[in-house]
Formats: sequence, structure tokens, C-alpha cells
Amino acid sequence: MQNLEQTELKRKKVIIDEKEAVSSIEDGMIVSIGGFLLSSHPMSLIRQIIKRGVKNLTLVGPVSASIETDLLIGAGCVKKLITSYCGVEEYAPICPLYRAFAEQGKIEIYEVDESHYYNGLKAAALQLPFFPDLAGVGTSFPKVNPAFKVFQDPIKGQTLLAIPPIEPDVSLLYAAHSDPYGNVQPIGTGFGDRMHWIACKKVFVQVEKIIDNLELRKFPERTAYHSADGVVRAPYGSHPFAGPGYYVEDGNHIREYLAAAEEYAKGGNRKKYDAYLEKYVYEPEDQVAYLERVGLRHLLSLHEDVKFQLT
Repeated sequence: MQNLEQTELKRKKVIIDEKEAVSSIEDGMIVSIGGFLLSSHPMSLIRQIIKRGVKNLTLVGPVSASIETDLLIGAGCVKKLITSYCGVEEYAPICPLYRAFAEQGKIEIYEVDESHYYNGLKAAALQLPFFPDLAGVGTSFPKVNPAFKVFQDPIKGQTLLAIPPIEPDVSLLYAAHSDPYGNVQPIGTGFGDRMHWIACKKVFVQVEKIIDNLELRKFPERTAYHSADGVVRAPYGSHPFAGPGYYVEDGNHIREYLAAAEEYAKGGNRKKYDAYLEKYVYEPEDQVAYLERVGLRHLLSLHEDVKFQLT
């Protein structure tokens, strides 16, 4: 026990607040965001990026992105986007501002499918100049995205695409739990967030709960990533998206966002969109203030157990 206590003392705790977690993000950086569709996005950190007024980001969105990406686009933070899809499932097939900004040439779209996306991150993780890929061979992908190069495999002579590395400066992820030292455990699969972790040298993770290292060691197989640069405790931190094991997505809030974004996208009227930003991004000082703005009773209605009982 004494040796264990000495080890605990030597370790560096990496618990920080949401403002510190994004303090190193500057204009023009490459930032990757974890999550998948309507689940597991680090929304508390995303709102802090907007509040800091960061511009001209190359955003490596989730492979299947949603309104976390649309929100950053609408707030003027994004210059270039790397993702294979950006939509809101049954709420909207395509995110409104992603579509409008892409069609109007206000953001650059780096076209990828899921295979290209993950192989680009894999190339970065392995420090390779490219990663070979069969996906897209014989299609117009190399014309749509000139960064992809057709080449012949020198071993078998097979035609392949060379996918250049996707190299984020900073990755922002969401998970259920972490110990104080940056060892992180999601509930469920964690989606493709492990690829963000291995591709990036600086990773900040937003979690629902900080747990003791001894508790984490009970299930070592659940630890998805270790030695995060910073861990932010943010209850309901994925809202309005789902937090697996804790709460489901908030359909009413998602519709509120979409109504404001669609008006801006279709007619250029920013009134509702700016009001949304003011209410949920700029006015709340921190995550707790944001949750107060959403409302305790409403948040508790999203609890997974409650949802299960009502259906």
C-alpha cells in the first residue's frame, strides 16, 4: 500500500477547466473533434473555442459530423473542413450551414470517405508520408481531391490511392470517465476517437466524471487512451448530444438550433442564429451556467433510465 501511495504522489494530475483546455488553440490551427453523429461530442470545449473568437481553423470533424461542426462553421471559426458527412440523422439529412457555406465557397471542403479519413489519421500516427488505400480506386476521387495520388503497388502492381496524413495540432474528445492522471474510459465503443488520440500529440478530453485510479483499474480493458494532456470534468458535457451511459440526445434543443441555422442558411438572416449563440454560447460563463440556461428539469428528462421507462 505504501508503494502504491508513493506512486500516486509522483504522478501528475491533469485536471483542468474548459477555458484552459482550449487556451492553446490559435487561428489557423488544425483541430480534430471526436464523437459520432448524435453522440459523444465535447460541446463544452467547442463553445469555448467560439467564445475565444478563434478563426481560420482546419477542422477535422468527426468522421460523421453533426451540429457541433455546423455550429463552429456558423460562428465563423472554420476555413477548411475534413469529414465524410455532416448531418443530423432524422432531424436534418445535411447540416444547414455546412451546406450553405460549402455551396457559397465560404469554406473549403477536403473530400474524403470514411476509409480515406481514418487512413489519413493512421498515416499521421505512423509518421508516414501517405497510407495506401483501395477505397476510391477507379472513381473520380483523385480529381475531386487532388491531394490523393494514384500509384502502382511496387510489390504486386496493384493500383492504389496514396492518402496523405491528417495531422491535427490539437484533438478534443469526449468520454465517460477519467482518473486524475488522464487515463480515459468511454462507455461503449468510443467510436473512432482512438484514431484522433494516436494521430495527435496534444489531446484534451472532456468527461462526465473523474474516478479514482483504483476504480479505473478494476476494468483495465475499458481504458481507451492514456496520458491525456488535460481532462475537463463537464457533467452533461455532450449536450445536446447523447452521453452514452448517462443521457440521450436532446431533440428539442437540436430542433431549436436547426430552426435558427436554417433561417440563416436560406435567407442570410442571422437574427435567430445570433440569438442562439448569445443564449447558449456567449452569455453562459461556463458549463454550469450553460446547464442552468438549459434547465435542470429538462436535463433530468434526458436521463437514459427515464427514457427507458417512458418507452
